[in-house]
Amino acid sequence: MNQRPAVRPNPNEKLVRVFDTEQESEALVVHGLLESTGIDSDITSIDAQQDILPGVGGTIILVREEDAGRARRVIEEYRQAPGSDETAEIDISGLPPEEDQG
Repeated sequence: MNQRPAVRPNPNEKLVRVFDTEQESEALVVHGLLESTGIDSDITSIDAQQDILPGVGGTIILVREEDAGRARRVIEEYRQAPGSDETAEIDISGLPPEEDQG
């Protein structure tokens, strides 16, 4: 299998916010989805001091500017998939069994 290592976008590049949520677990799912389609992404927490900006906080996902359109399409397709608001079920019946690594 030819997987490239996960590469975070360079902070000196122009990064664009493509997703935000108050649920870190949801951000991790979307981050994994983007990475699986070859889009490098970065997760950043936004936690404003509650006495200054109450109710502001959560997690955002940033991608390179040139990947933003594709990333948004991938996220939108995920959101429109049947059952995307519930735990995803993946059909693994056609996958070969894992070999014992131990």
